[in-house]
Amino acid sequence: MPSGRTHDRITIWALPIVVGVTFWQTRNGNLTLLVATGFMLGGLMFGPDLDIYSRQFQRWGWLRWIWLPYQKRLRHRSFFSHGPLIGTTLRVIYFTLFLSIIAVIGLLIAEKVGNVALNWQGLGNGILGAIAQYKTEFIALFLGLEAGAMSHSFSDWTGSAYKRFKKQGIRGILPSRKIKKRKVVRGKKLVTKGRKKR
Repeated sequence: MPSGRTHDRITIWALPIVVGVTFWQTRNGNLTLLVATGFMLGGLMFGPDLDIYSRQFQRWGWLRWIWLPYQKRLRHRSFFSHGPLIGTTLRVIYFTLFLSIIAVIGLLIAEKVGNVALNWQGLGNGILGAIAQYKTEFIALFLGLEAGAMSHSFSDWTGSAYKRFKKQGIRGILPSRKIKKRKVVRGKKLVTKGRKKR
């Protein structure tokens, strides 16, 4: 598994490729900027290693406590943190829920303290309208986050495969066969034999 510094270098070195491919596909500077921003965030701050005490986690500074419940619930390098699409989706949902709770608490305090009457239905409709209006931009940002996270996960997977290859040869990178044990009774002794599962 590459170090945090190596992951950062991969993210920075891959950025020009991401920008070039995105602009080539979209011919839109704004979408390219959103994808590039998402890619940098996904690679440096919002990536799979938020499930451990990592460089990504430390970059959140005094806000890193936000990710402590996330760390407690997920095993490092699990499918739910490092998996394609699911990892980024879970982090986005987790962070959005956190921001929503903070926003609702802030609005409730403002409503009580400031004697402000809020139209909760209008606020909800406004948020849904903004999401519908800017859905292309949200998708571009999400794709950037996913690309940054996948560059991290891919380098983890290839680094681990390379180490297994150096240690075990080609067997280290091929899918392993599980061994099923069968019990054989001979006289009064119980003997366990290994047999390859087919």
